[in-house]
Amino acid sequence: MSREKYSIAISKEQLAELPIVEFPGAITVLETLPDALSALRFLNTQPIVGFDTETKPNFRKGQCNTVSLIQISTDDHSFLFRLNKLGFFDEMKKFLECETTIKVGLSLKDDFHVLHRLSPFEPGGFIDLQDIVKNYDITDSSLQKVYGIIFDGRISKSKRLSNWEASSLSESQQAYAAIDAWACLRIYHYLRSGRFNPADSPYKVYPESTT
Repeated sequence: MSREKYSIAISKEQLAELPIVEFPGAITVLETLPDALSALRFLNTQPIVGFDTETKPNFRKGQCNTVSLIQISTDDHSFLFRLNKLGFFDEMKKFLECETTIKVGLSLKDDFHVLHRLSPFEPGGFIDLQDIVKNYDITDSSLQKVYGIIFDGRISKSKRLSNWEASSLSESQQAYAAIDAWACLRIYHYLRSGRFNPADSPYKVYPESTT
C-alpha cells in the first residue's frame, strides 16, 4: 500500500513562532587585500563551505547595484569579504571557479547573475540547496523556510535591506550575513547525514491542506 502523498512546507504563521537563530561561531570582516588573501588560503584547505552574497538594495527605479559582500563560512567561522572595498579580485574569482572546495548556497543563479556584473567567471564546485531539498519532499525554496522546517529556528531578515556598502558593518549586519552562509552549510550536512526523515516532519502538508 503506497503512502498518502504529501509535501513539506511551513507557513508564515508557523515560521513566526520559531525562536530566532543566532550564529554560534567567529566572524571575520575582510576589507584589505592581504587579509582577504590570508582568509582564502585557509578556505582553500576546506573540503566544503557555505556561500552567500549581499547586494546594496535598490530604492530607485532603474538602479542596478552589484555585489557588496561575499560570505563564506565553515561550521564555526564565517568570513565576510567586502567586495565594495576589495573589488572582485582575481584570487576570489579563482576560488569561486575551483572544483576542489565545494561551495553550498541557495538560489545560486541569482548570486552568479549579480556577480557577473562585476566580471565574467565560470562557477565551479557549487551545490544549490534548491536542487537538494526537493529530494526530501520539501517544496519551500527560501533559506528561511528550509531552515525552519529542518531545525525549528527562524533566520531573521531584519537586516536584508540594510546598507551593505556602509563605511563599516554593524554587529547586527555581520551576524545576519554570517548566518546565511553558515545555514546553507548546516542544512546540507544535516540532510546528507540522513537524520532528516520527511515522514517524521511536523510540517507535512497533504493535498487538501493549506499553508
